[in-house]
Amino acid sequence: MTAVMPRGGPDASWLDRRYETDVPEYLDRPDTPHEAARVRRALHRMQLLTRGYDRYARWTLERAQGAPHPRVLELGAGTGGLSRRVLRRHPQARVTVSDVAPDAVAALEAGPLGAHPRAAVRRLDATAIDAPDAAFDVAVFAASLHHLPPDGVRAVLREGTRVAGALLLIDAWRSPWVCAAAVPLMFATGGPTHVHDGVISLRKAYGAAALRELATPLPLTVRFAFPGYLVATVTADHREPVPRTRSTADG
Repeated sequence: MTAVMPRGGPDASWLDRRYETDVPEYLDRPDTPHEAARVRRALHRMQLLTRGYDRYARWTLERAQGAPHPRVLELGAGTGGLSRRVLRRHPQARVTVSDVAPDAVAALEAGPLGAHPRAAVRRLDATAIDAPDAAFDVAVFAASLHHLPPDGVRAVLREGTRVAGALLLIDAWRSPWVCAAAVPLMFATGGPTHVHDGVISLRKAYGAAALRELATPLPLTVRFAFPGYLVATVTADHREPVPRTRSTADG
């Protein structure tokens, strides 16, 4: 059952299962709003320092399949750094920037994206997207997948490929070595609070085998990207089925 599947995949080793954790992050706890705010600021600083937003935007536009006016949906947008880079990189792109948290949506609406002529800010749940089928060329869900249980990941895969021609998932590569290497950077950008959430995030990250299992039967591709990203893509087929015509061979 997907609900109890290890984050490392159905055949995860004993060591990988021990590496996994169910400790909640400050970001996922309703009783730690001040710590969660510090983590969000630290994550933003880290993305700026590592140019993560720029990478995400480039990968997102690559999956728009050459559309002259790409329609992009960002799920779990947080501060909206990815969407701002998409708009800056492509002068014809239109972006719907969304988050499930009301405070995040309010901050996005009050910021530059709320006033941008090619951006729309919405409150959306990535597991149940309030949008028509094939409304976007690409949907992207970055640095958030590890917050969801396996059934939630399956819902994101289903909904993302329903509303967009391609779904791009970006998260941390599941590896104790990536975790150990990231700790000094997390401390430098946000101190012990960021280290707390960052280590938990990396221990909750889904491995490639787990994502392939959860995506079945969708054709998902997964790759490693420097310095420690998991980049997964599902391309949806929204073409109308061709009606079967009756022939003499059918009797």
